[in-house]
Amino acid sequence: MEEYIKKFLNKYDLDIRKSHYSRFIDQKVTPDVLCFVSDCIDNYISGDITKEFTSKDIFESDYFEKNVRFIFGKPSPKNLNTSNEYDKFINQQLRTLIYSRVLSDVKCGTKYIYKIIDYNILQYIALKERNALIFLYTYLIKVLSNSELLFYFKKYSDLFNTNKLTNVDLHELKLHFQKFLIGNTKIKGLVEVNRIFPKILNIYCYINGLPGTVSGHLSKYIYQYYDLMYNRTNFRDLNKEKAVTRQEAEELKSKLSQQGEFSLYQINKAINKIKNKHHVSEVKDQWNKGTADHVHHIFPKSEFHQIASYLENLIKLTSYQHFSLAHPKGNTRIINKDYQLVCLLAKGDSIIESISKGEFFYSKESYIHVINTGLSCDLSSKLSIKEVQKEVNQIYQSS
Repeated sequence: MEEYIKKFLNKYDLDIRKSHYSRFIDQKVTPDVLCFVSDCIDNYISGDITKEFTSKDIFESDYFEKNVRFIFGKPSPKNLNTSNEYDKFINQQLRTLIYSRVLSDVKCGTKYIYKIIDYNILQYIALKERNALIFLYTYLIKVLSNSELLFYFKKYSDLFNTNKLTNVDLHELKLHFQKFLIGNTKIKGLVEVNRIFPKILNIYCYINGLPGTVSGHLSKYIYQYYDLMYNRTNFRDLNKEKAVTRQEAEELKSKLSQQGEFSLYQINKAINKIKNKHHVSEVKDQWNKGTADHVHHIFPKSEFHQIASYLENLIKLTSYQHFSLAHPKGNTRIINKDYQLVCLLAKGDSIIESISKGEFFYSKESYIHVINTGLSCDLSSKLSIKEVQKEVNQIYQSS
């Protein structure tokens, strides 16, 4: 998909010196927020890629209201005191998608009407945060390259790789960026530039294994994935044993609850993607007749939570296939191993068909990861899907 994005972006000249566009990225443009807003757009258009929309349409959608509170711990969008903050939250993502040409916009009176140019990329960004990160990095490299700024970032990287990088070098890079943006856009103050600079540098640093910037200074360590996010809660640290006050304990409880809500959002998002993608059962057996409106976890989410939101672990079934075959007698705590194999093989067929159409909905690597996790095996990512299906069949036959 990265190559697809590169080819798409290469059709355009994203030189800031020519466009004078200052909002190609902004303070609230992070992988998790960009992913979420893209998902809200995808949910709003509901399969109609020609459907036009405004930022207000997204803002007022039930899907946005419900999930923004759960995921980001924000107050209800219906609260009038927060409308300005939400305006930035959505519109900064839209501006990035506009400048990258993923969306187009037309001004109508005082509002902008948006339309999707490349649904493949929008859907890819909407699927998961890491996809949004890959997009942002590829896009920013294109902008920096066209604007002849990439040289300064590469110099920063070279200094670190030769153990020469200091805070002075960070300051020099920042100074080059300040002069460039103020000299080529309508931005005239350093405050705005200094809000944009870390969003670019830290993504560049994470992908290239470099220290980034924290509060204007060189970070002590290689920049981390979770530090790129709008939600900077590091859930790995929440269960550390330590003496805490009642207030701290409540804060930890709230953060853990937020983590649970986010996981639920991820799973429900994946389920909805499968529902919209497949209109009939993916398992082509004698029981596939009738309405297919059930999405089944091939490896149950109660046991394999780490892959519960993977599209490659979800399959569309009819009611009978789900509750009589996948779960005997409708007991969702029981998995029919024979039918689990049937589902895994059928999922492989769905992935092959999707990839053959040039879609980026599924990933062979994710399919193999799901199988390796669910079956505790170590299949190589170099295998084709057909070869993986053969290996999986042999694993079940020998068990």
